[in-house]
Amino acid sequence: MQATLIGIPTDVGASRLGAAMGPDALRVAQLAPALQQLGVAVNDLGNLAGPVNPRGGRDAQGLRNLAECLHWNQIAHDAVLQVLQQSRLPIMLGGDHTLATGSISAIARHCRATGKRLRVLWLDAHSDCNTPESSPSGNLHGMPVSSLCGLGPAELASLSGTTPALPASAFCQIGLRSVDASEKLMIRALGLEVYDMRAIDELGMREVMRRALDGLLGTEGEDTHLHLSFDVDFLDPDIAPGTGTPVRGGPTYREAQLCMEMIADTGRLASLDIVELNPALDLRNQTAELVVDLVQSLFGQSTLMRRDASPAT
Repeated sequence: MQATLIGIPTDVGASRLGAAMGPDALRVAQLAPALQQLGVAVNDLGNLAGPVNPRGGRDAQGLRNLAECLHWNQIAHDAVLQVLQQSRLPIMLGGDHTLATGSISAIARHCRATGKRLRVLWLDAHSDCNTPESSPSGNLHGMPVSSLCGLGPAELASLSGTTPALPASAFCQIGLRSVDASEKLMIRALGLEVYDMRAIDELGMREVMRRALDGLLGTEGEDTHLHLSFDVDFLDPDIAPGTGTPVRGGPTYREAQLCMEMIADTGRLASLDIVELNPALDLRNQTAELVVDLVQSLFGQSTLMRRDASPAT
């Protein structure tokens, strides 16, 4: 397997400074060598350049830093699309979760060109379904899902060349536990597939992932591009304090490991976002090191050789 690391060092869409340092924190935690140990040929593009965070107030639409967010998302879109066209697996290192609008828009564009079905797993404490009209903060890292579904700011919603970039049915959100009242209505209106923490508590992570990955095994999943958008605040802050919007009650270390291992078992992972890592809020880079550990599992590291590790068993 060949993978390319793309550093997108910005926090223009977030409410707190610090996520811009996320790409370098992952490098300090030895992300590339960890993947190379698993036989992945890694190319690191370094950190791409873009506008600084102006820390401005809201614009006429009630949004913060829209122009800068659009610029950074265009950078992410172009870089991810180029890597996909090289038949390599893009790993976008954020940066805040706004950037998923750009990366997933590029993936949607690529899937249309290659005839692939797109499946997006969204690991997050938040649903990111706000719109300019409903957002209480105006921060664009709360709007990537609505933007990709065609309901966010028009400039972001159209990045893929079509609006919406992909149907809401392509998404599966896992780990949600902080959802605004307006977002609850949006989730229902869009028909998003969601497994919140109550679902994980009741069903267990194994069953949640079995359902989320249904249809990806064997010949049935051959034409599917599986994308993982991994927000660090998906994890419980007791094990991952280095993020700007922590929410108590998230997945444990073992639940997160099982999640990653079952994705790896499908053999379908084709692109990855790692976002909202904030080393300014971390303890001795422990969150970045945990993320690298989980990414190793995502790329096939396991305790034992398994005869049949499919999610269906």
